[in-house]
Amino acid sequence: MPFTKFTNLDFDQIKASIKDYLRANSKFTDFDFEGSNFSALIDTLAYNTYITAFNTNMAVNESFLDSATVRQNVVSLAGNIGYLPRSRTAAKATVSWSAENITKNSDNETITLKSGLFSTGTNDNTTYTFSLIEDVKGIVQTQNENFVSASFENLTIYQGIFLVKKFVYDGSLDQRFILDNPFIDTSTISVFISDNENEDGIRYSAVENIIDINDTSQIYFVREIQDEKYEIRFGDGIFGKKLGDSGDGSYITVKYLVTEGQNANGVSNFTFSGSLRNKQNAIFSFSSNPVVTLQKSQSGNDIESIDSVRYYAPLTYSAQNRAVTPRDYEAIIKRIYPDTESISIVGGEELEPPEYGNVIISIKPKGGSYVSDFNKKQILSKLRQYSVSGINQRIIDLKILYVELDVGVYYNDSFTSTISSLQSNILDTLTSYSKSTNFNKFGGRFKYSKVQNIIDEVDKNAITSNITKVKIRRDLKASINQLAQYELCFGNQFHVKKSGYNIKSTGFTIFGESSTVYLTDIPNDDGKTGIIAIVKLSGVNNIKIINSAAGKVDYEKGEIILYTVNITSTIKPENIIEIEAVPESNDVVGLKDLYLSLDVSKSKINMLRDLISSGDEISGVDFTKNSFTSSYSNGSIVRN
Repeated sequence: MPFTKFTNLDFDQIKASIKDYLRANSKFTDFDFEGSNFSALIDTLAYNTYITAFNTNMAVNESFLDSATVRQNVVSLAGNIGYLPRSRTAAKATVSWSAENITKNSDNETITLKSGLFSTGTNDNTTYTFSLIEDVKGIVQTQNENFVSASFENLTIYQGIFLVKKFVYDGSLDQRFILDNPFIDTSTISVFISDNENEDGIRYSAVENIIDINDTSQIYFVREIQDEKYEIRFGDGIFGKKLGDSGDGSYITVKYLVTEGQNANGVSNFTFSGSLRNKQNAIFSFSSNPVVTLQKSQSGNDIESIDSVRYYAPLTYSAQNRAVTPRDYEAIIKRIYPDTESISIVGGEELEPPEYGNVIISIKPKGGSYVSDFNKKQILSKLRQYSVSGINQRIIDLKILYVELDVGVYYNDSFTSTISSLQSNILDTLTSYSKSTNFNKFGGRFKYSKVQNIIDEVDKNAITSNITKVKIRRDLKASINQLAQYELCFGNQFHVKKSGYNIKSTGFTIFGESSTVYLTDIPNDDGKTGIIAIVKLSGVNNIKIINSAAGKVDYEKGEIILYTVNITSTIKPENIIEIEAVPESNDVVGLKDLYLSLDVSKSKINMLRDLISSGDEISGVDFTKNSFTSSYSNGSIVRN
């Protein structure tokens, strides 16, 4: 019998192995397997072996977190190490609303806005349902001798349909409490247990671990099961109260929200559709005022992806519910603030000057650039239960380092019909590249050679070459009509021209000067540092210095510091001053807490006809005189 290679999983290899096995038998030594009916039997055996091997391989793959592809298996394996994948998250909006012409009587002294449907909202011709997940009592005021009004301020409404599901516990059965709806926002789940089926009863609390849990704790656990549905589990009498033994009752009420996730972000127009009840729980008539939007809907997210579960489950397990290493912080913050897209953790000892005992946190939220002050406080409050004593955490606003391109594309018009379509294709390709894994994260990297190649590859025939110039930009958020100092870190060394004008900005105005002014720089003799000056234009590229010592610049570190200045307005909206420089290296890195982003919208694509390739001239004399583009940045004084 020949040695069988069990690593052969290809159909032809399996078939050859079977033939080799049969030939080893003396009865089949000279047998013609291909020319006989025996060939059909061998094909059948090989096919059966091939399918069995494939199924076995897939089954084994599904047994490991790194290789599993079926969501139910990935979630189950993550659950084995204590990780609960993030559910869909409902978009939330903040509104105020009031009702008038409510009949004045004793029953209407207390007016309640009931949980459930509150309003409908419209965005991009799509209508969404928004609900309240708790009852809210209004502020009742006398309108006149016959009517009162009720106002509800700063309401948080959630996109989705509010549902209630009831169970009756039966100790004689092996019961499972499964919520039949997919797309549930688990953060909105409320569980009540009562001995009266018409009342909610005692509210139980959701927990993710068994720390500080005993046999009297009124708690429940949430677990994702198949088809993105969820199961509610209760204590066993050791960790948490056991159903039936607690005396709380056997009627279980579960309230939750089914949501459309991130699709409902950005809704700002709402129409009231809810109901009011008085202290007798009766519905009554009223006149509704328009819903006032204080904050449009945001923070809606889809269910956590399989790739994300694979990445964060081991990190969360290794963190062991304590924040010590940067990886620990990354895993824990992602769990307590699911809206996190990317995060940077920097120890205070890495700063200049060092801040020992501090951890600096920068978060890029999904669908936005800044974390609200409220969310910052919530994150820091929840983070304290995981952090080491004596270590302080501080969340700073996102610092975005923009990369802009100024591209000169040479083309052969013999291979393209319209220049605009070629230019559009280049922009589309760069936009797709700007969304790749190289960008939109802390520690990202812009690779110059790759970008040049990507542009050339858009149309290999039409595009003959490209000259791409790189600029880096930070946006300074000015404190209007306030004396303030500013520091901008680019994290990349600046290219320095001894003549100056390496730093350029958009226009702004300062106290005591009515004209629009700009920032520029004057290098020192060492070429490593320089002085920031505030100037205004007098004619084309002629300047008048307003403040010759408005700040300083460190070209090697890529840092700009502005001394105390009172900025009164900016040309750009939202009090923004755009400040640009040319990096010494065309490869740009998002250092430490800098979030790297390729800004295609402010990049320039200049289409240049290649006179040599197009056949207009062969010698290249005219090309070198009139048709080439410089590989160096323009000499303008201000940011264009």
